[in-house]
Amino acid sequence: MSDDDNSPISARAAKQLFAELKGAPALVLAVSGGPDSVALMWLAARWRRGLARGPHLTVVTVDHGLRPEAAREAREVKHLATGLGLTHRTLRWRGAKPETGLPAAAREARYRLLAQAARKAGASHVLTAHTRDDQAETLLMRLVRGSGLAGLSAMARLTERDGVVLARPLLDVPKSQLVATLQRAKIGFADDPTNRDTAFTRPRLRALLPQLAAEGGDARTLARLAGRLARANAAVELMVDGAERFLQLRARGDAPQAGVRSFEAQIFFEAQAFAALPEEVRLRLLLRAVNALGHEGPAELGKVETLMAALDQAMAAGPAAANGRPVLRQTLAGALISLAGGRIHVAPAPARRPKGR
Repeated sequence: MSDDDNSPISARAAKQLFAELKGAPALVLAVSGGPDSVALMWLAARWRRGLARGPHLTVVTVDHGLRPEAAREAREVKHLATGLGLTHRTLRWRGAKPETGLPAAAREARYRLLAQAARKAGASHVLTAHTRDDQAETLLMRLVRGSGLAGLSAMARLTERDGVVLARPLLDVPKSQLVATLQRAKIGFADDPTNRDTAFTRPRLRALLPQLAAEGGDARTLARLAGRLARANAAVELMVDGAERFLQLRARGDAPQAGVRSFEAQIFFEAQAFAALPEEVRLRLLLRAVNALGHEGPAELGKVETLMAALDQAMAAGPAAANGRPVLRQTLAGALISLAGGRIHVAPAPARRPKGR
């Protein structure tokens, strides 16, 4: 993109933003009515008009039912989409809303509805209008929560969710360029006051960005940091993949108790081989095993770290008793983890008994 963060996005630059999506059968554009998503819609429509053949575009607006203005904003998006020759649908998040964790619940509902719309439209991708500013804010949110390397990588350009690919073509684009693009095209957009509501974490961190920018930590720098962390995270994941393959080869070799074996919904790590791996690799191998066999949702990183510390302590204390009784036995996220006979066992944990019985 242009080094001038206040310059409108040219047709040539927009073509580059969407180039990898040219062969998709259909695309869903998530458009709320704010400047970012309206700019996404306008840029995508202009790009599509320049193609002899290209994906069918469907604009989807999700009305969360949280603000009285939302229905009107959805109608305005429909009017804009129709003027651009695009199909539009409004989807509503129905049912009771949680009293706590509302932003996260609304986000989950939004993605679920968008994925449903994509499947109905035969679309391979859902496009969202996350910008460089959003990337910087996401990094800050995860930083203050103590996220690991994967979390600090922030948002990826492409991710899979519910069988649909989420694409963020504007992730390197500053919000100011999108606003400048709409202003030049004389296209209006909605202003969502919740974006400034300091009752929520993201707006509070957003308010800190000017102070961070004064110290050199502007959105461009923070987004660049997220990209570098994403590269490092990808490298670590390759190391974990290699460690998994190595352990599996050991399991098929002359030493049948070595390495890692998986059968009957169980995973076995030979403790000595496991202990020789770098700490981050061991942590991720354990996390993968717990998430693969647990039945209570993804394990929290901090709890896996605590589990691995207990395993390290147990392994350092010496081999398991000769009778094979476990020297460690814990449950985490619906998985049962034990250390016995020089091996780490991971298996589904027994279902919890209902309270009161």
